[in-house]
Amino acid sequence: MARILVTGMSGVGKSTLLAELARRGFATVDTDYGGWTRADGLWDEDRMSRLLDEDELVVSGTVANQGRFYERFDHVVLLTAPLATLLERVGRRLDNPYGKKREHRAEIARYAEEVEPLLRRGATMVLDGRRADLADRVEELLRGTRAG
Repeated sequence: MARILVTGMSGVGKSTLLAELARRGFATVDTDYGGWTRADGLWDEDRMSRLLDEDELVVSGTVANQGRFYERFDHVVLLTAPLATLLERVGRRLDNPYGKKREHRAEIARYAEEVEPLLRRGATMVLDGRRADLADRVEELLRGTRAG
């Protein structure tokens, strides 16, 4: 079994993917919730280190210090989608207010341009966040079967 980080821009589908994997019985942690991120927007490194002692786990998040943990993950999966898709998704979601304000939308656009290329460099797999089979692909990684 594997430890996997799912990362990407707001609206790409990280939380939806994690919810489906949890429904399938896999251990998941969405670091956007539950105090995993400190007030400065970085992961709580001590807490994350303890979490990554687990054998099988899917973690989701996008923070500036996530690269410090890449060696602890078996796979770093970057979800991507066109900017229009990201903005449409954050505009209609009900469980998170981020993306509703004009300044949030501008920030998402800037992050898609500036941060996503950095995430791509550290990723072991890049998947289109619009795919219907995302959970199947990540489950293959968890089980150690071919996902390519």
